Amino acid sequence: MTAFNTDTIVAISTPHGMGGIAVVRVSGAQATTIVAKRWKGAPISEMKTHTAHLGHILDSQGQLLDEVVLTLFRGPRSFTGEDVVEIACHGSIWIQQQVVNTLIDAGCRAATGGEFTQRAFVNGRLDLSQAEAIADVIASSSRASHRVAMNQMRGAFSRRLSSLRAQLLQFVSLIELELDFSEEEVNFADRARLITLATDIKTVIYSLADSYSAGNAIKNGIPVAIVGQTNAGKSTLLNALLGDDRALVSDIKGTTRDVIEDTITLGGTLFRFIDTAGIRQSDDIIETMGIERSFKKLDEAQLVLWVVDPSEGAQEIADFSQQILPRCKGKKVLVVVNKIDTATAQAQQSVSAAISAHIPSGVEARTIFISARDGQGLDTLQSTIIEMAALPSVADDEAVIVTNARHYQALVRAGEAITRSLEGLNAGISGDLVSQDIRECMHYLGEITGEISPDDILGEIFTHFCIGK
Repeated sequence: MTAFNTDTIVAISTPHGMGGIAVVRVSGAQATTIVAKRWKGAPISEMKTHTAHLGHILDSQGQLLDEVVLTLFRGPRSFTGEDVVEIACHGSIWIQQQVVNTLIDAGCRAATGGEFTQRAFVNGRLDLSQAEAIADVIASSSRASHRVAMNQMRGAFSRRLSSLRAQLLQFVSLIELELDFSEEEVNFADRARLITLATDIKTVIYSLADSYSAGNAIKNGIPVAIVGQTNAGKSTLLNALLGDDRALVSDIKGTTRDVIEDTITLGGTLFRFIDTAGIRQSDDIIETMGIERSFKKLDEAQLVLWVVDPSEGAQEIADFSQQILPRCKGKKVLVVVNKIDTATAQAQQSVSAAISAHIPSGVEARTIFISARDGQGLDTLQSTIIEMAALPSVADDEAVIVTNARHYQALVRAGEAITRSLEGLNAGISGDLVSQDIRECMHYLGEITGEISPDDILGEIFTHFCIGK
């Protein structure tokens, strides 16, 4: 920990590879002193914070290495809270590495993954949930995931948790004050008011925890399972949605023997489409394993695309629906009648009636007609998918949607603790036991923001960051 507090660190902060420019970042108490050893230009000691300057970087022999732009951020008004120097050099991989090497020779240490962000956390520039949101911003692959991560990075989640902790602190203080005057039987805490407060806090905590399902879908993609009988056109549909020949297409039944996954952004939301093996009775061991995986992916999906060939008979549809639809309760099902380019109007009406007759109660289903092969109805299909998979709005800067599994687990434990305290209040148990549960609730909320931050948790979090961030 001593080295962490005193070393001046350096790393390339732009993505690995060659580009127009690259940025080398330096942070630490000796940042300006060390960079000055390899800098030829205006004196760094005389520079104002948050200013950029054109100059040159020299190698360890004093030879010109590159013409660069140096930007200075003096602590504590910097990302890490320390003095930070960012050097924008030309994007040659060789130049990037030589700039880093010459600064290491001058006294810097190579940064580890996430060390700049960890310093920002340690120096109070960010709390832990905001630090984690930085990684989510970098990894965001859709408008929705970017907006959720930005809201968290700006502190919307932290402010909500801080409000809860402040209420809990007031809560526990009143109870523990009574314990100090237990012999006088003084009541500082109105039990009815405390029960109301605990109930409100419990509601907020579980509301945040419940948002994790939607948050996980926003972050990793809404899982959409494409199911149907063999040769219904599932793989052709996946390829049409992705605009790429991602899945092998053949007239031979049982071609798809394993699940194939890929993602696409529709309407600003990331979707994870899963092409499954055609579900049928088969003696082929490999195909049977693929069908078992199909059922597993079906259970995990939020939206199910049931692809139907209009040539399927009423009995085939009935048999398939009995296999699939009982597993779809609580899900949304979009029945995609495919191959309308080759099916008569009568065949389409017949298959539509057969489908409608087998949709059980508790399953939200809609039917749409397309031709995946020639693109008929694909635009309508995409808009229907977006509509049926609607997620909570993230337009509000204060909207809080939990996307992090660690945060979700901490919220669940905090919810369990506040539930116990509420049950204790209703049962009239001793204040010290109620107080213990409240403090446990505060502990788990504090784990999210880093107010309670064991070193092993911090290590696990920051090692997943890229070097240079």
